[in-house]
Parts: sequence; C-alpha cells; structure tokens
Amino acid sequence: MKATFTPGGSVRPRRELLGDADVTDSELASLVADLWGVPEVSLVDSAAEAVDYDLESMLTGSRTWVRGHADTGHGARPFTFFVKAVRHWRHSPMFAFVPPEVAEWASTTVPWRSEVLVYGSDLAERLPDGLTMPRALRIDDRPDDTAVLWLESVESDATPWTDETYTRAAHLLGRMSGSPRVDELAALDPQPWLIHFFVDGRLAHTVFPLFADEGVWQHPAVAEHFGPLREELAAAINGVDRLAQEFAALPHRASHGDACPNNLLRHPGADGFTLIDYGFWRPQPVGFDLSQLLVGEIQMRRCGAEDLPERAEACLTAYADGLAAEGAAVDPAVLRRSHAVCLMLFNGMPSIPVEALGEDDQDAVAHYVAQRAGLARYALDVLAATA
Repeated sequence: MKATFTPGGSVRPRRELLGDADVTDSELASLVADLWGVPEVSLVDSAAEAVDYDLESMLTGSRTWVRGHADTGHGARPFTFFVKAVRHWRHSPMFAFVPPEVAEWASTTVPWRSEVLVYGSDLAERLPDGLTMPRALRIDDRPDDTAVLWLESVESDATPWTDETYTRAAHLLGRMSGSPRVDELAALDPQPWLIHFFVDGRLAHTVFPLFADEGVWQHPAVAEHFGPLREELAAAINGVDRLAQEFAALPHRASHGDACPNNLLRHPGADGFTLIDYGFWRPQPVGFDLSQLLVGEIQMRRCGAEDLPERAEACLTAYADGLAAEGAAVDPAVLRRSHAVCLMLFNGMPSIPVEALGEDDQDAVAHYVAQRAGLARYALDVLAATA
C-alpha cells in the first residue's frame, strides 16, 4: 500500500545502527502502512537496536530491530520490524580462514541467495496448516551479493520444548517435505550445492585434521567421553566418500535445511510454528531436517543427549506420518537410512566441540563434551542399525 510521511518536529529517527541498510523516513512510513494494511501513516519516531543473538553465521551480516510509533489518524501506536542483512559468504569474516589455494573454489560452494528468493516467493501460501513464515515488507537485493530483508516481527512461545513439541514439529516438517505444492519451490535457488562441497570443504579442512590431532585427544573430557568412540568414528570417517555417494543417491525432497528449534518459533496459544532462517533451503535427502531438529538444542547446550534415541524414534514416526498425509509416503527403511547418513555426515563426524575445549569452566566443558559424545554415540548406532 502507498503511504505518506508527514514531517514534523516530533519525528526523531535514531537508526544509525542500520548504516546503508536503512531507508528514508517516507519509505519507513510506507513499510508501516503496508504492515498494518492501511493507506497511509505519519511516522512519529523510530530507533534501531541490535538483536541479542550471539550465534555467528557466515551468511548473515546483521540482525536489527527497528521499532517506533506511527499514527493512522487515531493516535500513535507501536510497530516493529526485523531487519536482516544477508551476504555471500566471501563477505564473512570466516572467509579469511579459508586456505588461499582453495579460496576461489570455496567461494562457489555455499549458496547465499536462498533466503532472498524464499521471502520473495509465495511459499507462505503453500506451507501446510500449522506452519507459517514472516512476511517480507521489503527485499533490497544488491549487486554486490548482499541483500537486506525487512520482515514483520512475529510473536513466539519461548517456554521449553516438550516431547510433544518435537513430535509435532517433526510431523509438520514431514508434511512440508511431502507437499507437492511446496516441492515446486524446493529448487528455488539455482546455485548448485553438492554434498562433496561439504565433504571436501568443511570436513576435509576443519573437522578431519582436528580429529587426527593428538592434542585434541589429550584433553581429559575428550579422552574420557570420545576415547571409547574413536575407532568407530575413524571407521565412519574412512568411509565418508561412500556415505557421500549414498547421500547423493537418496530420494530428495524440499528441506528447510536448518530446522533446529531456534528456527521454529512456536505460535503462542496454537499448535504450530513460524519457520525462519531459510539460508539452506533446497532439496535434500528425505528426513534431512530431522537432524537439526533433534540435535540443535544439544549443540546449543540447552539439553542433554540422554533421551535422544527415544525422541528420535518418535520424531521419525511423526515425520513419516507427515509425509504420508501429503501422499508422499516413503519406505520406512529408506527414511531411517537417510536420517542415519545425514546425521553422521553433518553431526556425527563434527561432534567433538573443539572450539569449547579451552573455556575457563572445565566442569561445564566436560558436561558439554559428554553430551556431544552422546550425540555421536547415537549417530554411530543408527548408522550401524540401518546398514
């Protein structure tokens, strides 16, 4: 909707934090009018504030709240936008650690425009009942391989997840993956991504060298909790090329790509979720999204791995039911094997939390290492059970 900005002495724009991601006051007024579904508003005030989110991402430049007040003629009321800057990963500080001899190749291995394309699509109208996504009010797609997304702010239920929350999420992810209408947008991003990009990139250059580093194995917590798993993990790593080939040959369907609880915001007072963070949206082996759903909170140190096998079993069943509800039933053996292969490649092999070993609180480190070892134990067991 078109809107106007009415200048006045009461307007106090304080959005310097946005830098070149900012818009003019009149453009912001238009965004607010579009958000509220009204012809026009008068902007009263606005301010930008960094989002309290300490997870570094190679594809995200910044996350910013833009809050303020606007008046439709019936008194001022508050508005909020979530402004996310996304980028090609060569713009990320992480890219500086890529060995120069592979930098050119590495720059082509991480698609970055998926989120831009998803928010610019009609995916919201195709998602199964129970899943929603934020509305994009503005997508500023720039020629330097960066983009700025102005998204509506969504409310969420922040109470801890229960087993029922996990199974409901798994069911809806299965429905999303099985939906024929969603599948039409699965390959929305034309930039290719192949499993060998991950194997030859992250695993070969960061994970495997650290696994072979005897200094890592001398850490007391690693020796205690991963020592008994070392031989089995080494065998899995030695078979990584075979697993990658198997990954590529599995049936692929639409996948969120990073369906951890952080990216599934529960609807307050309702049985559903708002999906966010579509940076790795693309076709993946069926069941791919179960991995991060199950282990994301373990990786974030928010829960343990003790009940992982039981929770995984319930989520596999719920996910399969979701596929079947969309007419896309998959042989249970294929689904379980796909889950096992995906989990081992993306979570089992990179399970030793080397980045945490030097932290001051070594008791906390030991606890965390034990939970990550529990994750690895489950990954090894499910891989063996489905072989």
